[in-house]
Amino acid sequence: MPTTTSALNRVPAVTAYFWVIKVLCTTVGETAADLLNEELELGLVGTTLLMTLLLCVALFFQFRARRYVPGVYWAVVVLISVVGTLVTDNLSDNVGVPLELSTLGFGVALLLTFIAWYAAERTLSIRSIITPRREALYWGAVLLTFALGTAAGDWLAEDLALGYLPSALLFAAVIGVVVAAYRWLRLDAVVAFWVAYILTRPLGASLGDYLSQSPADGGLGLGTIATSALFIASILAAVMYLTVSKRDVVATS
Repeated sequence: MPTTTSALNRVPAVTAYFWVIKVLCTTVGETAADLLNEELELGLVGTTLLMTLLLCVALFFQFRARRYVPGVYWAVVVLISVVGTLVTDNLSDNVGVPLELSTLGFGVALLLTFIAWYAAERTLSIRSIITPRREALYWGAVLLTFALGTAAGDWLAEDLALGYLPSALLFAAVIGVVVAAYRWLRLDAVVAFWVAYILTRPLGASLGDYLSQSPADGGLGLGTIATSALFIASILAAVMYLTVSKRDVVATS
């Protein structure tokens, strides 16, 4: 029989599958936002309203679930990735907030969220998301990581003219440093998780832009439709596998 903790935990175990799907979701968040906004001409405001509504629906089912359901959980992550991207895009394009200021602002907001979370729950571990309040704080932090990652990635790749592929390689290298510090320098597991979680957002966004943008803009020119379709199909395949295999279900005792 599962323990009370494992039975109430509606998030997956942090495995290699978790990180692979997370990066795929971040890439979709970038390309799908551009697809809906530009290719389908919904506009930033229309796209934001639509995706926020869908996110609320997905969160409703996530909070109603009595256990971790891969399809529901990862649907929330995909949608929150898109909404996080749109939050930053709205601030930059509609309000005129500089990307460096957005990066700083979202970084401070995320830090304050972590402080409030720890003050209330005395833990920031994903393994302890066993109450509605903890899960609400968790999803709030996740949303801010996507908005922060979007702003930081665009700031480096575009404003600082680093380029999409070099930006992706830079973030991948920093993630590698975090992994090394966790394995060999005893970096705290919770700290390592959240730093890596934040950095996978600009990694995925830079990768998505590199694949979808035209060669004139430093990309491969696959377009947002093809790139989004490729990554959504990959996410669906991975989630279907995990639904059947249950390889990412938190161990019970």
